Amino acid sequence: MDREQMLKIFGSYVTWMIKPGTWLINFMNGSENILLFEGNDKALLIDTGYAIGNLREFVEKITDKPIMVVNTHFHPDHAGGNGEWEEVMVSEDWEKDRFSMARTVGDINALPYPDYRRIPLKTGDTIDLGGRVIEVFKARDAHCHSHLYFLDRKERIFHMGDEMDGWQVLLFENSLNPELMPAEDLDVTLANFRANLEFAKSMEGEYDLLLGNHNGIGFDKSYIDDFMGLVDGIYTGETTICEKLEHPFIEMDPKNADLCRLRYKKASVFVRRPLLEKIYGSRN
Repeated sequence: MDREQMLKIFGSYVTWMIKPGTWLINFMNGSENILLFEGNDKALLIDTGYAIGNLREFVEKITDKPIMVVNTHFHPDHAGGNGEWEEVMVSEDWEKDRFSMARTVGDINALPYPDYRRIPLKTGDTIDLGGRVIEVFKARDAHCHSHLYFLDRKERIFHMGDEMDGWQVLLFENSLNPELMPAEDLDVTLANFRANLEFAKSMEGEYDLLLGNHNGIGFDKSYIDDFMGLVDGIYTGETTICEKLEHPFIEMDPKNADLCRLRYKKASVFVRRPLLEKIYGSRN
């Protein structure tokens, strides 16, 4: 793939306002989202893409407010472009996923601030934009080890990043961390994922708009129930194992040859088939 093709896919941005002061920036052939929240005094950019194209220039045409930047998690399609800014807020566990940056499409060392300052966040932290406060919650390890959720009580928005998706949530170890990869335990991942969903369910009175990073610009809250049902169905046999992944981009990587897709109602996830077979074997 030449640079022109990469720019069209990974560095070509479009945007629209989904409610006053809340902008969705879309790229990667329409499948990935970056969010921009504006307050009275500042704006918050949630994620920075693949380090290709000029995201900062694009965002500065949307808002004239000083821009703060935060990552939902430390994967290359969400944190690759961090070096366009002097500092970025990240999960306190960002280093666990830092090896995944080897998959970044662009050149992170060619960005203006390759040694940008990282400001760690944890559950209970807040980001004050002036008349609009964003609450931060650290998710349990499921999609990754560095995931943050964001709750905006004023605008009634809850952003779950890569743990809410209209097509599939990736529930396999993809950190490339040499210490964590061999220790992958699907039972633990599924328990953590369900706990995260239970938390989202417990907070549903605080939000109307449920957001994710991929394959949709807003999700009905019933997706939370369907994903919980999917996890439960793995252990009861109600979840369907599909014959095909139906995801060309992931299928082209030989390291993903052992993945399988699971479905339950509107929910779908990818897991490692050998680890799934261990669970099915213990169930039987």
